[in-house]
Amino acid sequence: MATHNLIEVILTGQIVNVSTADQIYIPVPTGFAGEVVEIRTAIDAAISGADAVITPKIGGTAMTNGAITITNASSAAGDSDVSNPTGARSVTPGDTIEIETSGASTGTAKCNISIVIRR
Repeated sequence: MATHNLIEVILTGQIVNVSTADQIYIPVPTGFAGEVVEIRTAIDAAISGADAVITPKIGGTAMTNGAITITNASSAAGDSDVSNPTGARSVTPGDTIEIETSGASTGTAKCNISIVIRR
């Protein structure tokens, strides 16, 4: 049986409509503990009216410097934003990472999310 010594794992998720206040939960895989070091978002359509704020949480606690603001000004499909959390970012197997959207914007846009966890 092959053994793999992964240093990072990338988890993905999707918010069906970033302009609707909602949250999704992404499970941390078995056997993988570490720290969230990067969160990236990409939308598939323009948003308007207001910015959409994405807040990542672990155990109900927001990650320090983890929030992402998706600006509505000049937004378009493929726009990507990133955060690099600095605190409250440790995960253990079986944890779930909550990704919450403020729902402040208008216009239907899917928001794809990538979360990098480093051991």
